[in-house]
Amino acid sequence: MSVNQLIEIMAALFILLGAIVSVISALGMIRLPDVYTRSHAATKSATLSVLLCLFGAFVYFWIHDGYVSIRLILGIVFVFITAPVAGHLVCRAAYRSRVPLAEGSGDDALKLVLFGDEDVHGKSEVEQSK
Repeated sequence: MSVNQLIEIMAALFILLGAIVSVISALGMIRLPDVYTRSHAATKSATLSVLLCLFGAFVYFWIHDGYVSIRLILGIVFVFITAPVAGHLVCRAAYRSRVPLAEGSGDDALKLVLFGDEDVHGKSEVEQSK
């Protein structure tokens, strides 16, 4: 077995590992209880799976055809930068829209900072007592 064949097998393993992580991410999207944990599954593991697949394709084309694909490098950089930011913005929009946390999520320390003494419907405790 030559060095090129070993590197091609390594590239195929990167792509296979990316596919496995993608399946795990899809299962997390189905099984997790609320938008915040689903967003975590979508951004963290899906980003990793796409990066592994793109890196495997990059290595394969680099070794097999002998050229460096700028499109794959740009795809890797673009996904690495934009996916976590998009996940953060989805969670932030959901929280500010008062999407409830899942049962057993723990304390919500940000609620008092952002919303003060308002309840779920946006009314303060003073307005509710009237």
